[in-house]
Amino acid sequence: MSFANFARRVRDPDLPYRWRLSAFRSCVQLYRPLGFEATLSFLEFQAGRFQHDEAALLQALDAIEASRAAWHAELHAYATRRREAKMQGRRSPRAEEPNPNLQVRWYWYGNPRKAALLALRFWRRQRFPRLLPSSDPVLLEITICVRECLDFGAVFTEAQRDLLGVRLSEIEQRLHSADLLLVVRHIEVASGLR
Repeated sequence: MSFANFARRVRDPDLPYRWRLSAFRSCVQLYRPLGFEATLSFLEFQAGRFQHDEAALLQALDAIEASRAAWHAELHAYATRRREAKMQGRRSPRAEEPNPNLQVRWYWYGNPRKAALLALRFWRRQRFPRLLPSSDPVLLEITICVRECLDFGAVFTEAQRDLLGVRLSEIEQRLHSADLLLVVRHIEVASGLR
C-alpha cells in the first residue's frame, strides 16, 4: 500500500486507534530518513506521545508528511536541473551537487540539524549500549565522534569541523555496516559537514 493510503487510514476516526497507529508506523516504514526507530523517536519528540494521544498522532503525521513533501519538491527540482544540464551537454552530475535520490535515508527535510542531533541521542541511548563493550576500533571511534558531537551541541570551529570530516572519511572507508554509516551521516549533518 502507498504512503498516501496509510496516511488516510491514520486520519480515519472510524478506525480503531491501534489500526491508525499501525498505519502511522507503516508511513514511517515507507519514509524513514533517520532510520525507523530514530524517525519515530524524533516524531515523538516533536509531536508528543502519539501512541496514546490522537492530537499528537495527527501532528506527527503532519510532520512526516511535510518532510516527505519537501523531499519530493527537492527531487522535482533536481530532476529539472538535470534535464537542463543534459540539454546543455553535461550528461553526468557534478560530484558537489547533492542528489536527493541518495539522501532520503539520512536527511530530515525541514530541520535536518535538529533531527540529526536527536537521532544521535537516540543512537547513544538505545543502540550503542547493545553494541558496547566492543573491541571494534571503528565502533569505538564512531562512539567518540557521537559523544563529541552531542557534548559540543554540534557547534564546532571550522578547524574542528575539518578534523571531524577527515576522521569520518577515514571511518567510512573501514565501515561494513549500513547502520553505522547512517550514524556517520547523522554526525555529518548535525555538525554542518553536509
